[in-house]
Amino acid sequence: AVLSLVLAFGMLRMARSKAIIKRLSSVETLGSASVICTDKTGTLTRSEMTIQQTMTASGKGVVSGVGYAPQGQIHHQDLPLSGGPVHSENVLLLRGGSLAGNAVLAQQEDGTWVVQGDPTEGAFLVAERKLDAPARSVNRFERVAEIPFTSDRKMMSALVIDHEHNDERLLISKGAPDVLLQHCTQVQVGMDVVPLTDDLRAKAVADVNELSGVGLRTLSVAYRPLAAGEEVTSGEPLEAGLVFIGTVGISDPPREEVAPAIAEAHRAGIRIIMITGDHPRTAARIAEDLGIIQAGAGALTGADLDKLDDAALAEAVRSTSVYARVAPSHKLRIVDALQAQGHVVAMTGDGVNDAPALKSADIGIAMGITGTEVTKQAGKMILADDNFATIVLAVREGRGILDNIRKFLRYLLSSNMGEVLTVFLAVVGASVIGLVDENGGIILPLLATQILWINLVTDAAPAIAMGLDPHSEDVMTRSPRKPSDRIIDTRMWVGVFEVGLVMALASLLTVDWMLPGGLIPGDASLEEARTGAFTVLVLAQLFNALNARSESTSAFIGLFANRWLWGAIVLAMVLQIAVVHWAPLNKAFGTSALTLSQWGLCLAMASLVFWFSELRKLCRHCHRARREDRTQLHSS
Repeated sequence: AVLSLVLAFGMLRMARSKAIIKRLSSVETLGSASVICTDKTGTLTRSEMTIQQTMTASGKGVVSGVGYAPQGQIHHQDLPLSGGPVHSENVLLLRGGSLAGNAVLAQQEDGTWVVQGDPTEGAFLVAERKLDAPARSVNRFERVAEIPFTSDRKMMSALVIDHEHNDERLLISKGAPDVLLQHCTQVQVGMDVVPLTDDLRAKAVADVNELSGVGLRTLSVAYRPLAAGEEVTSGEPLEAGLVFIGTVGISDPPREEVAPAIAEAHRAGIRIIMITGDHPRTAARIAEDLGIIQAGAGALTGADLDKLDDAALAEAVRSTSVYARVAPSHKLRIVDALQAQGHVVAMTGDGVNDAPALKSADIGIAMGITGTEVTKQAGKMILADDNFATIVLAVREGRGILDNIRKFLRYLLSSNMGEVLTVFLAVVGASVIGLVDENGGIILPLLATQILWINLVTDAAPAIAMGLDPHSEDVMTRSPRKPSDRIIDTRMWVGVFEVGLVMALASLLTVDWMLPGGLIPGDASLEEARTGAFTVLVLAQLFNALNARSESTSAFIGLFANRWLWGAIVLAMVLQIAVVHWAPLNKAFGTSALTLSQWGLCLAMASLVFWFSELRKLCRHCHRARREDRTQLHSS
């Protein structure tokens, strides 16, 4: 019950931070993530697309924030995309990219314009507006058919009719430069259309590399007039013999919070892998700027992955952190290869084809803004803000929750071990401590109702409060937890037994102190002695709650950091005082009022648990320090 509550509270905190977890068990898995495979656009970047440069056969153009500054003079005349004198490839490039897209510019009531649709397609519309060319008439260009973009084709085409030029039909294509160039046989050079020679093709490739080298996304545009009788039945026959116009460089600035988040993930031992459909040089440059890879590391492409068998892929994923020009099927292969090496993999995705990779990953992360319903159903987590930094925040939260689970398990198990050992040792050593009646029968140190009180009233509130403990400062400086690591390991079991034994000995020593006979003669009644043992066990567990917050750090560090825990301790104390001194509860639980000196004895005995745990942590710290000194001595 406590575990479910702690996980639910963790899910609530994550949801407030824009990370929506769909299953309780995924919270634990997220805290163990050792690899995060992330998309680039919109996740690492703002998805604020702006065309900054154009590259055509005639030279370079720069689109600034206030206008368009080309190399060469542009006369702003509304000319067709083909036929007649063409004065500038830049006009054709931006207009062609606008027509070969589905985004629209919509004017708001306050007079501002916003892009509706894909941000990349919207960038062409905005750049065309910056060019200050006359807006194309809705009645002039009519889109009658479309060959849609797919991740495999990496391009799209639109069939457009120009009603002002004899209803001429044009096929306009937009896509990845390396893909689009394969479909082109001609190139636009000023007013002429010339054959695409090897030199001109090499120049186009060099232009793409120049743009990609400075971290710009690249898209190219091409066209061709359609002959009479040609119909849009399939992409392959039509998308051939195209006239290459040029390439645009699109800036998509990284989110400001991403680089610090990546650095934090690296400190936590989490590897970040970028998987994108962009040009490899663009992907590598962005990855360098964000700190994902070192300068010169480069990227593997989807074509490279297709050449690798499973063994070669396994070797490649050990060192490669950037993948470019990949298809969704490549994501699945990368995930499988990483999982085969023992990694816990988180994978982001937004398209329908990403669903298999998201389902295969240990944590499938769907985009909440741009993601499809299919990916949201397939993923175990949804990013409401599509922000990579939110993933790292969720990992931090997951690790903190894992720590808190260990805390309250350590607390509950050691506290219950104390109860078990108290009864067991009392039965075994009854004659030694005076728990024997006049007929030789064994007297139990605790009643069943008292044990029930401890388990249901005293244990529950501190355990839940411990599940809400603030995360330790080193939560993101430790290596990821291995899937084979147990939540309750041997080290914890040893600590549980030791603390439980101290609780039991303190409780039984109190009984012996108060009862006549035994090792230490006393003068209290059996009911008072039993109440004393009961109270010591309760107080010892409250002291244990402070110690259980860390296995190695002193309880005095951050002693008052968890106000919920202190509230639970105060509540348990009030209830314990009530069960000892309130007559109706005395009768129900077999307790008797204690004197002030008896309360002092109980408090002193219960505190032994606290001091034992502190001494244990100190010894462990000294042992670790000596071991580190020996290691440094040997290395030097």
